Amino acid sequence: MTLDAHIICTRGDLHVDVILKADDGEVVAILGPNGAGKTTVLRCLSGLLALDGGHIRLDGTELDAPSTEVFLPPEQRPIGFVFQNYLLFPNMTALENVAFGLRARGMSAREARSRAAEWIQRVGLTDHARHRPSALSGGQAQRIALARAMATEPRLLLLDEPLAALDVATRAEVRREMQRHLRTFPGVRILVTHDPVDAYALADRVIVMQAGSLVQEGTLAEVTARPRSRYVADLVGINLVHGTATGGVLTTRSGATVQTAEDLNGAAFALIQPRTIALYRTPPDGSPRNVWSTTVTDIDPHSHRVRLDGPIPLIAEVTAAALEALSLQPGDQIWASVKATEIAIYAA
Repeated sequence: MTLDAHIICTRGDLHVDVILKADDGEVVAILGPNGAGKTTVLRCLSGLLALDGGHIRLDGTELDAPSTEVFLPPEQRPIGFVFQNYLLFPNMTALENVAFGLRARGMSAREARSRAAEWIQRVGLTDHARHRPSALSGGQAQRIALARAMATEPRLLLLDEPLAALDVATRAEVRREMQRHLRTFPGVRILVTHDPVDAYALADRVIVMQAGSLVQEGTLAEVTARPRSRYVADLVGINLVHGTATGGVLTTRSGATVQTAEDLNGAAFALIQPRTIALYRTPPDGSPRNVWSTTVTDIDPHSHRVRLDGPIPLIAEVTAAALEALSLQPGDQIWASVKATEIAIYAA
């Protein structure tokens, strides 16, 4: 195992306690809501923050281990860091920015500039080598930041929301560039992102953090197929209900119930796809097993998604024709129904 880390760190009200392992050539994406501790993990790995407990080992070498009083400062770690807002030196040219890390590691000025020029060529910005950051677009600046991080041939590459500051069109272009360059990087790559598209395009494995802890791990497909947190469910636009299952009934903490077609006992999640929810102005006929009286809180006319507040908060997705026929407005009282056979349930 190339990266073996147990990160224990407290910053204010946030206590992070995460085990993180990764192999050579692997891209691991860290997802999670704001305040989950994602950036704290990167700062500990880079040496910008010291651990309070645990350890960080890279290729078997201790970088930080409070129990043995080992701590290597950032400049002594074989790590590259790509920041969300680039953090290029404004008084240096693009070439000088890329060469900076090489010079800091003792390379001669001539060799550093030569290596930097090679990397600038790799990211397709030779014509901008003598430009300062103020003359670069956001996409160009991020490519220079990536070149600066990779030019030192680090064993561990950290990327903190590297595409977040870019507009949609530029983000897609830089994502493709980043995907191409990351394939050639032989070390470990850790990516922090809020965007599942970035995780899908760039990562081999995903870990989900919440409140400083790891709550789920696997491929993006595995994580989104059976989410274990509302954050992941919201990320992919599905309804996740947590409660206690007894037989074919899941009961939430508030006392609301969900009827399922599968028997299960114990703490469980029920997953309800928005498209399986039917909406009615009056109580539906027949005897559907799941019917809830709800209030419309929001309507997205583009996705035809209706957000509902009730015993179980839900997002329903209906057809354009159904949305028009129902003539819904925020504040309307309506009925939501879903078949028990349409609900997936699994142990929490």
